[in-house]
Amino acid sequence: MTMNDAEKTKQLRKEVAAYAKAERNKSIMQMINTIIPLLLLWSAGYYLVQFSPWYAVACGVLSSAFLVRTFIIFHDCTHGSFFKNKKANDIVGNITGILTSFPYMKWRREHLIHHASSGNLDKRGIGDIDMLTVDEYLAKSKLGRLGYRLYRNPIVMFGLGPLYLVLVLNRFNKKDAKKKERLNTHFINLMVLLLCATLIYFFGWQSFLLVHGITLFAAGSMGIWLFYIQHTYEDSYFEYDPEWDYVKAAVEGSSFYKLPKVLQWVTGNIGYHHVHHLAPRVPNYKLEEAHESITPLQKATTITLKTSLESIRYKLYDPKQKKFVTFKEVDRKVPVKNNKSIHA
Repeated sequence: MTMNDAEKTKQLRKEVAAYAKAERNKSIMQMINTIIPLLLLWSAGYYLVQFSPWYAVACGVLSSAFLVRTFIIFHDCTHGSFFKNKKANDIVGNITGILTSFPYMKWRREHLIHHASSGNLDKRGIGDIDMLTVDEYLAKSKLGRLGYRLYRNPIVMFGLGPLYLVLVLNRFNKKDAKKKERLNTHFINLMVLLLCATLIYFFGWQSFLLVHGITLFAAGSMGIWLFYIQHTYEDSYFEYDPEWDYVKAAVEGSSFYKLPKVLQWVTGNIGYHHVHHLAPRVPNYKLEEAHESITPLQKATTITLKTSLESIRYKLYDPKQKKFVTFKEVDRKVPVKNNKSIHA
């Protein structure tokens, strides 16, 4: 990086830092227009199920939009950006963690690692969607390649993924978790269990699945999709550690997901992901303002609903070409054995 580049980087980070200031009234208002509708829709679903299960399903689907937005509040709390006060962030983070079934301290630690290493090919594996390079994929056995293909299959990732996330990943601590983090995970698990048990006791497991189950599943699918698309597009930034740069990883390795206003509201402006990765302390309600005010940020890769669907094809990263490639592109370059591809 030249001195000129270093100065530009320093200036860019300084400009974005100006927006890293939480506003209590805006944060409280966001909680009111997000969490209260979520609780009302859940209540309506459990009440209306006695008339028709489809009413409950409709409420569950609508609730998922507000649960995604609730998760954004949770997410901001893990960054300490939703309130100026740490204790306030921790309290709201734990409450929204119970509502979304996410352990606050466990997810916070893993997500901060993701931010510190996003786009770094030597530091993958924590807080990321698993991704292999072309060479890593080719070095695997047939069974290993098949496993990776299944993992990256949309039906598995966005269909089974939410179930695995909520029922397994979020429920268990990592081996290196400290005592405070472990206790917090146990606390969140207990609260989630009590909430679910109470709802099942009063309304029955069928109603619970129709309302709560659909809410968590639909919101989980949307959440995984958002996380996927924000870093998986053809020319996304990835480098090995010696060449890796934090600012480039943020601006070039995180997309600007330009969504219709309604979806932008539901997703808490997280589509401005390049701004978020550059300055995680910017609260979600200031991300758009930062993007619109700072010209260099507007050069980030822009993805729309239509173009984002193309990213489903991208399965492997090719460091030589510095872009994502498809399985078909790699298969065509593999020698043929007994007239059959050696790939699973």
